[in-house]
Amino acid sequence: MSRRSGILEFAVLGLLRESPMHGYELRKRLNTSLGVFRAFSYGTLYPCLKTLVASGWLIEEPGAVGPADAPAPLTGRRAKIVYRLTAEGKEHFEDLLSQTGPDAYEDEHFAARFAFFGQTSRDVRMRVLEGRRSRLEERLEKMRLSFARTRERLDDYTLELQRHGMESVEREVRWLNELIESERAGRDQRRPGPGDAAQQDTSGETGGLPRNRDSTRPDPSDDTAT
Repeated sequence: MSRRSGILEFAVLGLLRESPMHGYELRKRLNTSLGVFRAFSYGTLYPCLKTLVASGWLIEEPGAVGPADAPAPLTGRRAKIVYRLTAEGKEHFEDLLSQTGPDAYEDEHFAARFAFFGQTSRDVRMRVLEGRRSRLEERLEKMRLSFARTRERLDDYTLELQRHGMESVEREVRWLNELIESERAGRDQRRPGPGDAAQQDTSGETGGLPRNRDSTRPDPSDDTAT
């Protein structure tokens, strides 16, 4: 399975965990809610859905044609197929949510992971955020070294493009620093007591988000921020 298809499967499972949907609804949510999938097509989505059904993680159910439509047998219309997450699919998605390997820090995968932070435990969120920050700090250092070596040989417009790239990465690092500090503050404020084991934060509580977020924060799916 390619990295791209793996990200798409992860996102589809996450959206269907919220509620069952048919293909059109899924494509719309992927386009509008997860910017990393802005350019993908039905030709990409439906093979992914078939794979997930074959794996036992989704089931297909006939959906309603709509209250204003005539019954399907009279009009020739087919009811839309609704996709529903199975118990095995939910378990598989939760397993994917718990993974914090290097792929979770990469540009496209991080954007998808971040979109489902509300369903992710605080400890996993912290590991993903810290891993992403480390990855970007390494990238930023390489960009600065390259800029210092080549600035005398480049024209003004190429230099501006490189400077813009560095500023975008620097902005995302600052954003990640703020998120990490907020997550830490939230964790410190909610230390469970001896009788609170059943209420520990494993449900994806989003209390770690900064309270005063401005419009300059980078979109994790924005290509200029990676």
